[in-house]
Amino acid sequence: MPRKAKTKDAKATLSVDTVSKTPLQGRSKASLERMLVAAEKLMLERGSEEFTLQDVSHSGNVSIGSIYLRFESKENLVRAVIGNHLAKMAADEDAMIARVRSKATSLATLVPQYVEAFAELLKKHAPLLRLSMQRASFDPLVAEPGRTSANRAAALGIESMLEYRDQFGGNECEKKANAAYQIIFATLARQLSLGSTGEGALQQDWAELKIELGRMCLAYLSADL
Repeated sequence: MPRKAKTKDAKATLSVDTVSKTPLQGRSKASLERMLVAAEKLMLERGSEEFTLQDVSHSGNVSIGSIYLRFESKENLVRAVIGNHLAKMAADEDAMIARVRSKATSLATLVPQYVEAFAELLKKHAPLLRLSMQRASFDPLVAEPGRTSANRAAALGIESMLEYRDQFGGNECEKKANAAYQIIFATLARQLSLGSTGEGALQQDWAELKIELGRMCLAYLSADL
């Protein structure tokens, strides 16, 4: 049976600590890092969770015993990798939004910069994000943190657009900003084959797609609709 989370909020705050055992020795921190790096590398190389703990042991130069001292199951090790990834992605999102906001001077400069930066962030994280979304389709310990992460990303994008609400057309600024974000994410996610099935769209020129997506969303936000 999968190990239960250690905190009441584990479903929303997936991390190494919520799915692992407390280390017995200080040096086990370095061993834990090797386990996580090895497991993530195997997931990315194989494009799936089709690896064994023996594979992790060999790749990470850690003993099977050390792995079981930290994780009660392979599933918890996979969850720990995903939790680490969600934290890294959140940090990248914060840095990306800060850069975009610092350079933008109007809605017309914000939207294309945001689309460009967000697209590259998703592209960078797509390989592991794709695997996370596949597991989320059947694992509630990953599904809820995944939704929390997605909602956080959406809020950052929407809030950035609403900083220039005075340049929106029409009166329903929140509704338009939300719709614009959903269009941006759905288009990019489809192109990057993000989703539980990994299904992708007909591939288009990536640079052109980003430009046209930014233009389309800017036109929509500016239009008096």
